[in-house]
Amino acid sequence: MSSLESEIGFEAIFKYATIGILVVDEEGTIKMINPNAQEIFGYSQKELLGKKMEILLPKNLKSRHEGHRENYFLNPHARSMGIGLDLKAVRKSGEEFPVEISLGHYEIEGRRMAVAFISDITERKKTEEALRQLNEKLEHRVNERTTELSDALGREKEMNELKSRFVSTASHEFRTPLSVILSSISLIERYTETEQQDKRDRHVHRIKKSVRNLTDILNDFLSLEKLQQGKMVKEEKSFDIHELANECVEEARTTAQHGQTIEYEHKGESTVELDPKMTRNILHNLLSNAIKYSLPNKPIFVQSEVSEKSVNLVVKDNGIGIPQKEQKHLFEKFFRANNTEGIQGTGLGLNIVKHYAELMNGSVEFISAPDKGTTFTVKLVQE
Repeated sequence: MSSLESEIGFEAIFKYATIGILVVDEEGTIKMINPNAQEIFGYSQKELLGKKMEILLPKNLKSRHEGHRENYFLNPHARSMGIGLDLKAVRKSGEEFPVEISLGHYEIEGRRMAVAFISDITERKKTEEALRQLNEKLEHRVNERTTELSDALGREKEMNELKSRFVSTASHEFRTPLSVILSSISLIERYTETEQQDKRDRHVHRIKKSVRNLTDILNDFLSLEKLQQGKMVKEEKSFDIHELANECVEEARTTAQHGQTIEYEHKGESTVELDPKMTRNILHNLLSNAIKYSLPNKPIFVQSEVSEKSVNLVVKDNGIGIPQKEQKHLFEKFFRANNTEGIQGTGLGLNIVKHYAELMNGSVEFISAPDKGTTFTVKLVQE
């Protein structure tokens, strides 16, 4: 191939190359620039020829680049620039943009020249950034789904444990009231004489009490299951707390032990804005516990108090109390204190009370001592 042909071939490549090509001498003066490089930087050939190549660099890189350029010409060799770095160049408009640069060199008439092959990688960087953001979103979503799955598995495990405890507790707790019901029915059949009515009434009372015990057990499990599954939603309504508490107290009196009395007082306004079902359930559970864990002939005190933004419900008994070392476990599911042996219960009532109170932005506090009774105070917030 003749030198003319080589020159023509070089000019064709230089002119029609799809990347920018820049030729500079050892002083950093631009000697040649192809059309693609002119388009990339926004300059005409006339505006760049004879200028220092640092005109195409960000201000913070210009002084350092002069030293890099001098070092390159001391040991010129083909290589990529800024490996592992984000290289930036500057257009005529002042806009900085990311570039990828490869260097080569040659000599002409004893003068060393450096050739820079420049690619504008703005679109590629945008794509990379979009992919990075997408990966972050996907990773975040995967983490969310993993957490959700872990929570779901945790809930499923907890529900399985709950079901297992239910079978165990139900089989134990149901046995006593069912036995009472069966024995009372058998005895009632024997009392056929008119003068035996008091004996029939006594067994009817025992049956009713046992049925209520079974109902309470089932209600506890159903309430807990709804709470565990997040199906329990607060529904605030305007109602008379004095009237509701009175109804709960009257119901409780029908299940009270021999000689037990329930005294109730109300302070403040009567109309409140709360969830009536949850409020009733809280009072029912606290009163049931007070009756169960108090001795016969012992009084139980109930108080409701309404202030501007809160409602306090207090249930005080004079029962067996809660041992100090066990009080920290009081609101745990299925917890029964050591001194409750022989007294029926699922160990769920107070856990449910706490959940209901928290759903209504409230709290439960208590004071207790063995053989001196327990006082529960539920504070509910009116919004």
